[in-house]
Amino acid sequence: MGQDRFRTRLQSLLADAGVRLDGDRPWDMRILDPGVPARLLAGGSLALGETYMDGGWEAGSLDAFLQRLLEAGLDRRVVRLADVRLALLARLVNLQAGRRSLAVGERHYDLGNDLYAAMLGRRLVYSCGYWREAADLDAAQEAKLDLCCRKLGLREGMRLLDIGCGWGEMLRFAAERYGVSGVGVTISREQAAHARELCAGLPVEIRVQDYRGLDERFDRIVSIGMFEHVGVRNYATYFDVARRCLAPDGLFLLHTIGANTSRTHTDPWIAKYIFPNSMLPSAAQITRALEGRFVIEDWHNFGADYDRTLQAWRDNIEQAWPRLPARYDERFRRMWRYYLAGSMACFRARLIQLWQIVLSPGGVPGGYVAPR
Repeated sequence: MGQDRFRTRLQSLLADAGVRLDGDRPWDMRILDPGVPARLLAGGSLALGETYMDGGWEAGSLDAFLQRLLEAGLDRRVVRLADVRLALLARLVNLQAGRRSLAVGERHYDLGNDLYAAMLGRRLVYSCGYWREAADLDAAQEAKLDLCCRKLGLREGMRLLDIGCGWGEMLRFAAERYGVSGVGVTISREQAAHARELCAGLPVEIRVQDYRGLDERFDRIVSIGMFEHVGVRNYATYFDVARRCLAPDGLFLLHTIGANTSRTHTDPWIAKYIFPNSMLPSAAQITRALEGRFVIEDWHNFGADYDRTLQAWRDNIEQAWPRLPARYDERFRRMWRYYLAGSMACFRARLIQLWQIVLSPGGVPGGYVAPR
């Protein structure tokens, strides 16, 4: 009788999103464990992800199911203890300082290059592709890298800093196509080892280093998909570092996922399983930190392109699972599937965005015209 009561309450909530329990539409939720409704009502978004990882429920189209929940605002209506705890912790503690700042490198980016090589395509670029004229993932990622180079106005002989350089693809592309030298910093040892191999023979240096220790001059700075790990308490420091490292006539391109509303922490499931101590910046949080430090020359949103990028990553990883090492077990597979589907749903619902922001120390004389 108790389980029936929880099931009825869950069905009432899902009905607001146009979702049925055990229906036959792709976005309907099929309950495989009768204890799931009680866990969901008690645990909110954390329980939703964990019960999926445990095999407690299914949906024919996981991304369509999650999109409907987000568009109906169910994530805001079912707020549980984990959300409150994260919010309080973010107020009391700098989650991106000291040892905490290394957690995302150790737990996410150091998972193994074999996983990312299977998912990301020909280039190990773990950020949104630019699909304006691209027909596939590889073309979209090359278009994004070239767009960054053109927005920065890279020319032969310039020195480029890549804050959060990942596996080194941006620096390699810029060195080979535009003739620049560069330095890349990352907190991931796995990424750094690959980046050094990738950039061998090029005028590129890869360092395992926190961005806060940088203090040298560069003509241009780029940061792609790293700002999401900086944390609002550290935005002023982050932009101070960029300002002191950038030439007076230089340009800085910040490529980041952004949120429509200001928060200080991420979803509890994402924090626990995917990106510990991360948070998505809002436009208000970014502009407050930029005030008195940089001039905003251009702000470009192509967040809808991230949905297509994530779909391509999902197709790649699903095809590759049988060939991946045994350490990526079924629970990990379901975790990764949920992570990609949830990200698709957020971008498709336009709840989060992808911004490329071009900054200058004092304003480009005569104005800046951004290529597209």
